[in-house]
Amino acid sequence: MRIRLLILAIFLATNAIAQTAFTDSINKHRDAYRADFLASSNSPLKSKEDLSYLRFYEPDSTYRVEATVQLTPKSEPFEMPTYNGQTRPHVDYAVLSFTLHGKPQQLTIYRNLNLIRLPQYRDYLFLPFKDATSSFATYGGGRYMDLRLSDIKNGRITLDFNKAYNPYCAYHEGYPCPIPPRKNTLNVAIEAGEKTYGKAH
Repeated sequence: MRIRLLILAIFLATNAIAQTAFTDSINKHRDAYRADFLASSNSPLKSKEDLSYLRFYEPDSTYRVEATVQLTPKSEPFEMPTYNGQTRPHVDYAVLSFTLHGKPQQLTIYRNLNLIRLPQYRDYLFLPFKDATSSFATYGGGRYMDLRLSDIKNGRITLDFNKAYNPYCAYHEGYPCPIPPRKNTLNVAIEAGEKTYGKAH
């Protein structure tokens, strides 16, 4: 009995340490995310007061999942519409299949055909999505995740929805924020990442 209790205690302690490390990692990511707003000349948030209205779900490691990557090399380029009426050229890059809280899910990742001409974005992958929290706890226009080609290893990629963020349109109108394609709407609630902005615009 004592051995079982000792094993349980070690297991719980190990989990607690892992969760603390994960939480610290996400908090550092969010600190850098906030700093980027003040560093960018194109940012819709210009002051520390503006940043105080950013809201996030608590870090949750169950929303960090591994997905299989099915490349779509024969996909045709298309114009992805944006919320200010413009379009941006994209192409499907791969279909990601994963299980979230016991339910199978799929999302498509894209390449922006304008951005890949720039050296710093040549390996950039774009993942826009909506879910059951959209228009309620999170921005109705959907959220985004940024990935890189180098994140794909042996046909798999890690998706951390704790890093899902709002497009600039969530804070101010007029930005050319891509509208997530219909096939990237999940019927489950992604209660991770950024929530709705806490100040009206």
